[in-house]
Amino acid sequence: MSGLAILIPVALLMGLIGLAVFFWAIRNNQFEDLDGAAQRILIEEEDETQ
Repeated sequence: MSGLAILIPVALLMGLIGLAVFFWAIRNNQFEDLDGAAQRILIEEEDETQ
């Protein structure tokens, strides 16, 4: 029972931290170009060292 007294607040704290990081990412436009990375891997670029 004492283990739950520690684990429940830790789980709630970790959930709040994850939610805060998610909202930070939204506010800083981290999710603007979702298709760009998926398309970028398919585009062949010339080797610039030649």
